[in-house]
Amino acid sequence: MFTSVTSRAASAYQRVATETSVQGADPHHLVGLLFDGLLQAIATARGGLARQDVAAKGVAIGKAVRILEEGLKAGLNMRDGGEVAANLRNLYDYSIVRLTHANLRNDEEALAEVARLIEPVADSWKQIKGARPAPSVQPAAGLGA
Repeated sequence: MFTSVTSRAASAYQRVATETSVQGADPHHLVGLLFDGLLQAIATARGGLARQDVAAKGVAIGKAVRILEEGLKAGLNMRDGGEVAANLRNLYDYSIVRLTHANLRNDEEALAEVARLIEPVADSWKQIKGARPAPSVQPAAGLGA
């Protein structure tokens, strides 16, 4: 009796926490959330595979592919991003292929490979925020002086 209420409450809390972290977040933070979600989905898929829970594995891999395709890959600026954007697009495409393979073949090594490839990119992305100089703000004409 209490389990379902507790479970629903925890689920609602998680949704609210996620929505709160997304609303008003800067684009850099949003990409960081996508990386976190991707790595979490891969970990969940690995757990599902280890437990032989085909449904959980499939749902988690589907989520990971959607994050790659609709989030990270769709957010690339191919016009201005140059070689870096092209390399990331290739990495995301390769990761999607490997995730699909992992789903079809129950290949844990393919899941681990994608995690190993994405983790350094995610870590680098998070370090960029601290390295970027803050934009300079100048007072409007006629103010201050």
